[in-house]
Amino acid sequence: MVSKTVKIVNKAGLHLKPAARFCQEALKFQSTVTFTFGNTTANAKSVLSVLGACVKCGDEIEIVANGEDEAEAVASLVRLVQSGLEEDAQ
Repeated sequence: MVSKTVKIVNKAGLHLKPAARFCQEALKFQSTVTFTFGNTTANAKSVLSVLGACVKCGDEIEIVANGEDEAEAVASLVRLVQSGLEEDAQ
């Protein structure tokens, strides 16, 4: 198991479009990928689960992956979150 805490930097937090992008990235990996925020654990591969966590700008989430490509999954998702979930690029 690999985990890392990262701060949400995009202004809208994990609303629909960034949540979909986050899930799309998580789905690239074989590992089980979740994140925790407060008392909530969300399946990073489910848009509804990600949206249900109600993560806002400035919140910190802990991304957790378990499986054969766990390190790559966490590193990739951390990079994506730190980039603003590619939201500002459009």
